[in-house]
Amino acid sequence: MTRSAPARALLGLLALTLVCVPFYGAWRYHEFRRAVTSQEAPPRPAAGAGAAAQGASAGLRTRGAGPVVLAYHDIGRNGSSRYTVTPEAFDAQLAALAAAGYRTLSSAEFVAYLRGGRAPGPRSVFLTFDDGTHGLWVHADRILAKYRMRAAAFLITRAVGSHRPYYLSWEEIGRMAGSGRWDFENHTHDLHRRAAVDADGRRSSVLTGRLWLPGEARRETEAEYRRRVEEDLDRANADITRHGLPAPSLFAYPFSEASGDEAAMTTNATLRAALDARFTAALTNSSDRPLPAGRRAAAAREVQRVEVTAGTGVRDLLAAVERWTAVSPDACPAPLTRPGLWRRNDRSGATGLGALTGAGPHPEGTEYAAASYRPASTADWSSYTVDARAARLRESKNNVGLIVRDGSLDPLAVALSFSYVRLMERQDGHWREVGRRKLRNAAEHRVTVTVDGDRTLVVVDGTVQIKRSGSRVTGGDASGGFALSVRNGDPDGVWPRFASLSVRPSAGGDGAAGKGAGRKAAGDR
Repeated sequence: MTRSAPARALLGLLALTLVCVPFYGAWRYHEFRRAVTSQEAPPRPAAGAGAAAQGASAGLRTRGAGPVVLAYHDIGRNGSSRYTVTPEAFDAQLAALAAAGYRTLSSAEFVAYLRGGRAPGPRSVFLTFDDGTHGLWVHADRILAKYRMRAAAFLITRAVGSHRPYYLSWEEIGRMAGSGRWDFENHTHDLHRRAAVDADGRRSSVLTGRLWLPGEARRETEAEYRRRVEEDLDRANADITRHGLPAPSLFAYPFSEASGDEAAMTTNATLRAALDARFTAALTNSSDRPLPAGRRAAAAREVQRVEVTAGTGVRDLLAAVERWTAVSPDACPAPLTRPGLWRRNDRSGATGLGALTGAGPHPEGTEYAAASYRPASTADWSSYTVDARAARLRESKNNVGLIVRDGSLDPLAVALSFSYVRLMERQDGHWREVGRRKLRNAAEHRVTVTVDGDRTLVVVDGTVQIKRSGSRVTGGDASGGFALSVRNGDPDGVWPRFASLSVRPSAGGDGAAGKGAGRKAAGDR
């Protein structure tokens, strides 16, 4: 009996299928292995690591404050890059944070805090990773699972799946998202690079600068720059959501550069508007003023992170977390006895408080010394009183300064001398006097400055007052701690000094530590 032509064709197709299926399966498995590589098991803890983590974290006693944001890049064994943290170091850092009682936040929890929610738990950190490198899947994911922690990866979406195995693949990203340990945010589509911004070939971040168009011998126009940036940000968001992931609510600046250099013709307002329209906040590792996660950062819509590199030890990390954790004024006894909590900001390169307390050394070649008290930890202070006693004042030769709302957009400076006190505000990069009072001539005066919301009261020697009601800014834009300065106009003369200093909450205020970021409008459009 002969088979019909259709039957013979069907049998041939079946035979071909039986031959091809194994080859197709092998090809699919090969492609899968290319897209989803093997993960490494987390490191085993070194002997005594638990006790070391407990000891290293013993000094972290602050509770109920806002989260500290940590910035990583890659986890791996590439010893040539300062941005690659080894799996062993990352494991030790998470172990120390866990031993200190820290929990990690999701992007949604972090955004909720910035929008006005309360501090998410007694102690918290927000772990972020820039670029979307392959080490997040191979090493970091299993270490996060070990400590039941989570993180957010900021993706350069053009790079996903390219230069393997350096960058993650979309398949690996999908598995990471499915674990519940990872969120994915925007790090641009194709703006994480530098290019020429003028005819001389000077280069800048292509996100922050208007590019040089050599074919037309000109820079981009403002409209061209805006269109290019907006299209890229939208493309990155679309790439992420197209793969079934939530729309990003956060952005990280490439190279942590929020503005370009002079050659780039900085376009901050244009870029800021583009980011504000799409994200709750932008993250950076450097800023011209401290912007820890809190009300000041929420008002600025920009959050400063603590960068972690290959050289960051466990104690270094925990010390940085402590420096960036908000404190209340009542947790700051005797500030002059804690020189390690101050940051000199007089460009002298010096450390310590000797130049301000009279112990020396005093800076050479300048008549000025200054330092800010816990500039990151006090960024959200809004109600506090500083009480100081100045000594060694000389008529027309020297003075001391006390700045309140330090680091805000409306700082106020009290200048105290032998015979007068002045109150000054900062405008257009210069100090402008807004009040002056005559004092009894004396080499020593006591000054008390009370900040209560937008009101400021200066009292000298218990009787002389200068009041300032209202502020040019409000909320987080006006919050900040305090700084001290001393000035000596006679190189051969005596430097003034601060003989005593104390700080406490103002009546009815708690300095804002532990409060929500207080910016409920952010992102609610």
